[in-house]
Amino acid sequence: MLSSAAALALIWAMAFPASGEPVSYEAAVAADRAAAVSTVSADEGSSSDAFELTDEQEALMGQNADWSASARLYHAGGGGATGNDSLGCRPIAMRTVAVDPRYIPRRTRLFIPETVGLRMSDGALHDGYWYASDTGGAIKGQKIDLYTGHGRGSMRPAMRLNMRTLTIVDAGNFDGCPPSWDSQPSATLMASAADNIGASQ
Repeated sequence: MLSSAAALALIWAMAFPASGEPVSYEAAVAADRAAAVSTVSADEGSSSDAFELTDEQEALMGQNADWSASARLYHAGGGGATGNDSLGCRPIAMRTVAVDPRYIPRRTRLFIPETVGLRMSDGALHDGYWYASDTGGAIKGQKIDLYTGHGRGSMRPAMRLNMRTLTIVDAGNFDGCPPSWDSQPSATLMASAADNIGASQ
């Protein structure tokens, strides 16, 4: 097995074939960035299938962002999050978002356009809705943590969102806990969210 130094030397040799000429620092950094970008496809986790938007989703897609935030991913188990979120609810994979409540209020239903059509680990397509039901000590200001599920492997479908600035639209408020993927939001919740959207415009 190669040591990390040997692996780095091998990658360096492939990136910069011996030409006898010294390589500038700027060229080395640019090659390193290009290698990092090429490891994750921009389309990874996205669906090539047509995703049919509801009228509400189309309206939210056309709105200006209420917030923008740098996204991080977090998971449960294996050194990840444990227990309930800050509302006392069980975190729901690909629904729960940890926020700084001074920037994005808790109990806000969020619509994140960049996640619409994201292929999740079970093969389903994400509808773009997330729920601000958690907080965290490291989440300050324009940062959010997207909860992906149990184990590091749960982060794979959403990796293209990690460390990326996302646009976030206020899709109303919610009561109780974020809905699971098994249950659709109630008609009351949807009506309440629609009323909240109408009131904010």
